[in-house]
Amino acid sequence: MTTPVPAATSVTAAADGEAGRPAAPARRGRPATRRIVVRVLAGVALLGLWQLAAVAAANPSFIPSPGAVWNQLVLLSTTHDGIRGYSGSLLVEHLGISLRRILIGSAIGVAGGLVVGVVLGTVPWIRVVAEPVVTFVRALPPLAYFSLLIIWFGIDETPKLWLLAIAALPPVAVATAAAVHGAPADLVEAARALGARRRDVIRDVVLPSALPEIFTGVRLAVGIAYSSVVAAETVNGVPGIGGMVRDAQRYLQTDVVVLGLLAIGLSGLLIDGLLRVAEKRLIPWRGRS
Repeated sequence: MTTPVPAATSVTAAADGEAGRPAAPARRGRPATRRIVVRVLAGVALLGLWQLAAVAAANPSFIPSPGAVWNQLVLLSTTHDGIRGYSGSLLVEHLGISLRRILIGSAIGVAGGLVVGVVLGTVPWIRVVAEPVVTFVRALPPLAYFSLLIIWFGIDETPKLWLLAIAALPPVAVATAAAVHGAPADLVEAARALGARRRDVIRDVVLPSALPEIFTGVRLAVGIAYSSVVAAETVNGVPGIGGMVRDAQRYLQTDVVVLGLLAIGLSGLLIDGLLRVAEKRLIPWRGRS
């Protein structure tokens, strides 16, 4: 006759058996590895489709092959036959100058957008008056007011920086105003009940709760500044990656145009990745209730 084993003893024995077994390998790295593999395969597939399109078009001025763009990358990154890069500057120098313009213009636009957004979100009558102006500026394409900026500031760096700043300001202002206006009313009232002044409420309650939306506006602003760099460098934009693209377009150097667009896009992906990392570090509470 078999003696029954108590349930508690069976559970304990099972637990001891599980503890004695080797731990299962961690699977956290598998999703990341899969994403990398999928992205690499997607990139290879896109290169293949690009090559097929170039062969089918049979016109390098219409669709240059990946090999032609690679050759331009090598030529514009070195000194070849006494010619240094493109118009005397290497590709990395063109990109660096454009990134400096984007950085300065975006910083000015983001700072201005934060101030305007906080004011719009906290002062109702200013919101009623100024919000249509911000929306109007946001709807304007950069080339629409670049000519006016050239008349006011000339053809040097100033109109380019102003163009990028004006393009970057509205997204931050709109996102900040909406986030500040929608701050939790109970927290605001609690802070006021404890004796906090208006400035303290904005600094300690409203802005922290609005940071996730503000950061989204910052990312949008930087993206718009990137998309506006070619327009900003249409006049006296060389050296500069946008100016290089515009200049190459005049001479039907499609491979140089594609190379410049790839440089802008890849550097934009890198900057957006850095902004995502900063967002995770600075706003760890995003997505949590």
